[in-house]
Amino acid sequence: MSKTILITGASSGFGALSARALARAGHTVYAAMRATAGRNAPRVAEAAGYAREHGVDLRTVELDVLSQESADAAVATVLAETGDIDVVVHNAGHMVLGPAEAFTPEELAAVYDTNVLGSQRLNRAILPHMRERGHGLLLWIGSSSTRGGTPPYLAPYFAAKAAADALAVSYAAELARFDIETTIVVPGAFTSGTNHFANAGHPADQTVLTAYDERYGALMDQVGERLAALQPPGADVSLVADAVVQVVDTPHGTRPFRVHVDPLDDGSAEVSEVADRIRAHFLTRIGLADLLGPHRAA
Repeated sequence: MSKTILITGASSGFGALSARALARAGHTVYAAMRATAGRNAPRVAEAAGYAREHGVDLRTVELDVLSQESADAAVATVLAETGDIDVVVHNAGHMVLGPAEAFTPEELAAVYDTNVLGSQRLNRAILPHMRERGHGLLLWIGSSSTRGGTPPYLAPYFAAKAAADALAVSYAAELARFDIETTIVVPGAFTSGTNHFANAGHPADQTVLTAYDERYGALMDQVGERLAALQPPGADVSLVADAVVQVVDTPHGTRPFRVHVDPLDDGSAEVSEVADRIRAHFLTRIGLADLLGPHRAA
């Protein structure tokens, strides 16, 4: 059954690939991005061209996850045009590279703002509609770094992704009785096919950077290179988009809570299996097993 889907950070990378894959699967997809009339205007034109060429319903909508007003306006636009939003894909994010000490608290807060608070702004815009309707899916694009391997010089990004994962886990239980389902798709380190490393931010404190360079040399450049060297053949970012489509197309109430897409296999799946099992066991022990999956309130 065709669904209306809103996906954030859809100008490139996982977001753009997932938006196109979902549209090809027969869904109405809103690829949300900021600056649709400015720097992302070419991406808007590309999405429109893709829709025409493939005969799919792929649209774009202005959405800056740093602004509550923008999130509210994007949701209002989609609801006005379609009447419903069945699925929200929390994909928007930003990576930074550098020694943790070199980032000011304000720079860490900016990473958290995009990767965590952006999802909260969109949830506050869309969840009243989903709760009233009594149905929906929140699909979060996480990171294997939350519970898997964590190379150095990515601390602010890893910390933000871990916070987003914790937020998603809490939302899953709190939305279950509204029949709103949660799935967390967990990509591993894909060093090509996305703009994560190319567009990564860097700390402004050059003094601290110099001190670390004296001991660690060009480690900041080596992180991406060493991850890329470990990628097995066929480790294409389209695997993430395929996983997103599979989750969306799975019948409501039977979707997996967490899906790993990690050709590198950094250990995240193994650790997450234990953590998610403990979560389920604990909720059952305290008499809240019904929060482990979506259902209609009695």
